[in-house]
Amino acid sequence: MRLDQRHQAFHDLHQAGCFVIPNPWDRGSARMMAALGAKALATSSAAHAFTLGRPDLGGVSRDEALAHAQDLLAATDLPVSGDFENGFGDSPDAVAETVRLAGEAGLSGISVEDTQMIPGNAPYAFDLAVERIRAGAAAARALGRPLIFCARADGVMHGTYDLAEGIRRLQAFERAGADLLYLPVPPGRAELAQVLASVTKPVNALAAGPLKRLTVADLATMGVRRISTGSQIARLTHAAIRDATVAMLDHGHFDPLAGTASGEDIDALLLKGTPK
Repeated sequence: MRLDQRHQAFHDLHQAGCFVIPNPWDRGSARMMAALGAKALATSSAAHAFTLGRPDLGGVSRDEALAHAQDLLAATDLPVSGDFENGFGDSPDAVAETVRLAGEAGLSGISVEDTQMIPGNAPYAFDLAVERIRAGAAAARALGRPLIFCARADGVMHGTYDLAEGIRRLQAFERAGADLLYLPVPPGRAELAQVLASVTKPVNALAAGPLKRLTVADLATMGVRRISTGSQIARLTHAAIRDATVAMLDHGHFDPLAGTASGEDIDALLLKGTPK
């Protein structure tokens, strides 16, 4: 699929209905997800950092994140969105430059957080947070083609502000031009419903925390437009590595290996997900 077709397809996915966007961390996981029916893919800053043997927070540079996104973009025919943390800079101009570079890299979407990349996850002051989103949205429009710009209010997840402040920020981000709004890990279904009722632009929900107890149909019925998995699938994979290794080295058995996929099955998925 040509890049312009991917961009339009990604844009169209956000206009109606509800879809799941899984987050791969390398070419193999991207191709498997494509083969299994994913309509689009998104990077995960945490999952990418794990592949480099680094912790999540600020573990990846902008150049590394862009190169990683392009690697996933080359792996399949699907559109790809970039999880670009705080936009790799504090200023509105830094966010705008990151959006411009994401567009040049061929990405169909980008998400930017309102949290600083420092220990403690301190949120940006309200006015600066809004100006950062305004600059990013303007840079996205300046590309002259569809790019879904997702604005994240991460303070509820980090415990640095409450739901009311998160909603206030999402409403301001919507006015500032964001295409998609995202408040990761609200306390529960009722709080997610408050988020959905507070804005008119499409909302992304993360399948993590209490929301993991809901189904795709549940979230779609509530009005969620997009469901992302963040680093959850990568963390599940790392849990399998941990559990299998502990079983072998500490307990002397290989029980966790009983559930492995066959080489033939994996090969078939990798071939199916390869770009045509």
